[in-house]
Amino acid sequence: MLTKNFTHVNAANQPTMVDVGQKMPTRRVARAHCRVVLGEELLSRVQAGEMPSYKGPVIHTAILAGIMGAKKTADLIPLCHPLGLDDCSITIEPDGADALRVVCTAVVTGRTGVEMEALTGASVAALTIYDMCKAFSHDISIEGVQLIEKTGGKKDFHRAENS
Repeated sequence: MLTKNFTHVNAANQPTMVDVGQKMPTRRVARAHCRVVLGEELLSRVQAGEMPSYKGPVIHTAILAGIMGAKKTADLIPLCHPLGLDDCSITIEPDGADALRVVCTAVVTGRTGVEMEALTGASVAALTIYDMCKAFSHDISIEGVQLIEKTGGKKDFHRAENS
């Protein structure tokens, strides 16, 4: 049974931002990933660059969108601290014959973690792939959005492989 209290609720049971002002800044890194299942034919077209779009190539556009999404996390998630990211990167690679693996790594030197930025970056990149490919098929799914690891805070986290 969980015994911890929610961090974003005050004594009066009202939403509140967590005060991180007394914490010492540390280098914090978080990585998150997800899988975009496109199907073999659509994946082949994406990899070959056969997806005409005014937005640009699917993979490059998704990388840019993911980074932009990570930078906007505090605007999207209530009470999330706005962070000036030191670095953010997105990698998108084939994952099997029918899917792409999206990985977002976010880095900050600060008083709070960057898990939400990494999760948001991976999600926005995946949503961009969906958006740019939906004209060819709506049979696309985004699966397994999850934190892979985080370091630099009070507690590090490393997800076991294959989970």
